[in-house]
Amino acid sequence: MPRWVGVVLCALAALAVSRDSSGATEQILVLATTTSTENSGLLAEIHPDFERRFGIRVKVVAKGTGASLQLARDGNADVVLVHAPEEEERFVEEGYGVMRRAVMHNDFVIIGPEEDGAGVGSAKTPGEAFARIARAGHVFVSRGDGSGTHLKEQELWRRSGAALERREVTTIVKGGEKTFESVRPTGDWYFEIGQGMGKAITAATERRGCTLADRGTYYALALARPPRTDLTILYEGDERLRNPYSVIAVNPRGQPHVNFEGARKYIEWITSPEAQRMIGEYRVGGKLLFHPGAMPAGSE
Repeated sequence: MPRWVGVVLCALAALAVSRDSSGATEQILVLATTTSTENSGLLAEIHPDFERRFGIRVKVVAKGTGASLQLARDGNADVVLVHAPEEEERFVEEGYGVMRRAVMHNDFVIIGPEEDGAGVGSAKTPGEAFARIARAGHVFVSRGDGSGTHLKEQELWRRSGAALERREVTTIVKGGEKTFESVRPTGDWYFEIGQGMGKAITAATERRGCTLADRGTYYALALARPPRTDLTILYEGDERLRNPYSVIAVNPRGQPHVNFEGARKYIEWITSPEAQRMIGEYRVGGKLLFHPGAMPAGSE
């Protein structure tokens, strides 16, 4: 066997196992997920249970949904936990993912300075809230990263009736670049930062602007000690702001080196009554961040 083949095989094997401090081998499961599940502190709270039960260490790679799914397409993840239903369906239909299961949900909120100079709080719909921001030329910070939150934001801009422009946006992900079409309002009051939820909230705080945030990450920052943002929720509660999360295993037919057995165990665990209970009990500052929402296999 040529030497280079052996090197490649060893490198692939290293993706699935490593050695702990005692010298024993341990399995590693690479989870590509959204910044919201990581920034909220949820995964750090519940993953120790999975690792104790199965002896598999979870390596979390937190990016937007778009970048997480691209990592999986490139074979650099074993399982994904994301929140963009249409993108998830496409991922499965293309043959990259299997065993898609609902896990939980929370919702999106529009946050901004308490004085609410654009009158967002008196809007009757999320689209109207965004229209008010555009009419006022009020600072708005967008993640601009192709994430599930960014996709929802674009949907709301389309509903707003504001003047929009289309353009291609390129982001860098492991394994190469990802290009997607983005719509955005015109005006120098709109800022795209191309980063995660926590950084978008921080940027909106610094600029005294508004942003669309998932409730979990917002609470994690607003209720921290000391608080990491003083922005407040200006608009919430509309059914169109619902934010469902799903877990999907990477299809081993296209990526035979992935830890599919570990992914299967992870999916069964995170949708189990025990893990669902932990999700439902997780709070920050007394606030519930996620609602458990697992359904029996095949019922989605």
